[in-house]
Amino acid sequence: MERMSSYFHRNESIYAKLGDQIEGILSTISDRYIGSNPPHPITYRAFCKKGFLRGNDYRYLMNLGDRFPEARVGQWVYTWAKIWSDEPKEVALGLNCLGPVRFYLHNELVFKSSIVEETNPNRRTNFRVKVEKGWNHFILQFMKTPSGFGGIFGTGSFKRFPMHFISPSKERDGQEGWIYTEPLNRELVQLPGEGTFESDFDVKWLPNLAWEREEPQLSRMYGRNENTQALAWTKLVNKKPGISTYNLKGENKGPIELIINGESVYRSTKDQEFQVSVDLPLGEHQVVIKSICPGKEWGFQLDGVGFSLPVPIEGVKSEWLYSGPFSLSTPLPLAEILRMDTLMEGVDSPAYWRLDMPDTWVRPYLENPSFGKWDYPLGVTLYGLLKTGKELNRPDIVEYASRHIETCTSFYQYSLWDRNQYGAAGVNTQLSAIDSLDDCGSFGATMLAANQISPIRHAREVADDIADYISNKQDRLPNQALYRRFGSVEFMKDTVWCDDLYMSTPFLSRYYEETKDRAYLDDAVNQFLRYKELLFIPEINIMSHVYDFKFNTATGVPWGRGNGWVLFSLSELLAVLPKNHSERDELLTFFRELSKGYLVLQGKSGLWHQVLTDPESYEETSCTSMFIYAFARGIRYRWLDQPEEYIEAVFRGFEGLSKVGIDNHGNVYGVCQGSGYAFTNDYYKHDLTWILNDTHGIGIVLLSGIETLKLKKWLHESSNNPIEGRVLHG
Repeated sequence: MERMSSYFHRNESIYAKLGDQIEGILSTISDRYIGSNPPHPITYRAFCKKGFLRGNDYRYLMNLGDRFPEARVGQWVYTWAKIWSDEPKEVALGLNCLGPVRFYLHNELVFKSSIVEETNPNRRTNFRVKVEKGWNHFILQFMKTPSGFGGIFGTGSFKRFPMHFISPSKERDGQEGWIYTEPLNRELVQLPGEGTFESDFDVKWLPNLAWEREEPQLSRMYGRNENTQALAWTKLVNKKPGISTYNLKGENKGPIELIINGESVYRSTKDQEFQVSVDLPLGEHQVVIKSICPGKEWGFQLDGVGFSLPVPIEGVKSEWLYSGPFSLSTPLPLAEILRMDTLMEGVDSPAYWRLDMPDTWVRPYLENPSFGKWDYPLGVTLYGLLKTGKELNRPDIVEYASRHIETCTSFYQYSLWDRNQYGAAGVNTQLSAIDSLDDCGSFGATMLAANQISPIRHAREVADDIADYISNKQDRLPNQALYRRFGSVEFMKDTVWCDDLYMSTPFLSRYYEETKDRAYLDDAVNQFLRYKELLFIPEINIMSHVYDFKFNTATGVPWGRGNGWVLFSLSELLAVLPKNHSERDELLTFFRELSKGYLVLQGKSGLWHQVLTDPESYEETSCTSMFIYAFARGIRYRWLDQPEEYIEAVFRGFEGLSKVGIDNHGNVYGVCQGSGYAFTNDYYKHDLTWILNDTHGIGIVLLSGIETLKLKKWLHESSNNPIEGRVLHG
């Protein structure tokens, strides 16, 4: 007997409010998602490079033996930082001990190392801790012993949800990173916490906040290399209506040019005091100073009313940003430079904005849970939003999705540099460290789709690198099938997942459209044929989730969303595959075989189940949506020879979604969480529970609605379709 799941009362469904008004359903889902994930900008924070950098797994490298080589056995070092939480929750952490370690949260001892951890630096201890709403202070106490000194500490979630810590003291509030003591001969009597000043303790906290010597700011930041130049940038804000006159007084050492709103208002080739009067209207005005080093002290002072940072930056008390040093021959186009996503060619290395503080740079951090994040479930979410915006003539939805994508691509080159400089980037945590198909294919495919609607900054550059990774770096079997030679956990080693058809072939298909290079199209075709050999279950015409080469067998479990990825992705490929392609007939046969297998497994309410062959497993929204999407396309593109029962399945499926899986506020229920794999149904049925508004499903639900709507319109317009009337009234 089929188990009927109920996520909410039927009167609370979107169907109870809108019936079969698909446009209204799509608008409600889209508006709810955008309202819950507003387009907040990137956060910028001061970061001192003399603090602890992060490793490839985004944890902080606190090797105190290297930092304090003169420390004596028995001495202590304390490290201190904080994180913010919007709600009480558990966070995953990972710790490697290089010696004795104690970990305190809110001044309570959470973890104390034993000889097992202290003498095995490669042993990682994973644990979860409960954080409170608000600021949560973390303190690590390290002791120097002959076995070592320090540790590696930080996020337990690799790449998708990395965690960065904020400097905790009042003096540095808003900066990123840990602060730490010099080696101490005694333990602290009282541990620091919220509202604590560094000066409350009779110890010195590092890294240093103040310069050790007084000299002009450009000299201490960039040295005194003759014939180099640097930029300084601030903003002057006139809050008075009309035109106001500003008298700017200053002093320069070395040649200088003062530029306001792109116009030069003062130049000097010698050291001198100066005064400039400028008339400025109400609003914000960009102020830039170009300085040239004469081989001795260089810098400037500029006094005026209304200066402020040109962009909000946490942990900064001054009003100026600086970039350099540059060669005199390097062009400095201000329109391009005065963007926070731009790297410039410096004298020795790329240059980014820094601060007049010791070894301190500006760094961008993505602190939004979703907007601006490069993440594979968000790839299909944004694809759904793009398609919805176009279909409903809602440019606001298209703009939202495009802006999300461009936030990622515009910071692409910067994020690669940031990762190289600091160990792990604060933005594009997956895109800057691609080592799997999950990191690139899904979002990359959506990026190319968005770029077809309107140009996305640096989209082609990002796409080229993704194509290079998939084609030349991702592990493959001898027959060129993509597979997982390694994994984030041991059990993923040496496996092929049907999910990876989605993580690769839609991108390859769109990159073929972009480049017209048949090699990418042929690669996508080959993936489907090779994956069919490994995962297809011919007696029921559906796919096993995973093939495990450690046991030389497929798992045999037909997971719903895994199968959905296959049919969804195959429809994306067939839509661009030339009719004369040598493998087209074989792929069409495969599409029809799969469609036939899925059709007979549709549940009574119109939804498919988490385990496709187990009607006792819960009704799963994302696989249902992908089957609807692919069936509807198969009908419209005439890939399905006998479309009548598929037409019925599409309309019954979307009506079921509207009654069972979407409430009247546009919340999406019944989307399976991200999965591992197993050889038993029980794991998928009971352990892989569903999550409300999971991004694995929102965009797919939108796409299913769009294709249902298109099918409805197509049937109306197909005057030669003999079943039109029955379907539209059915």
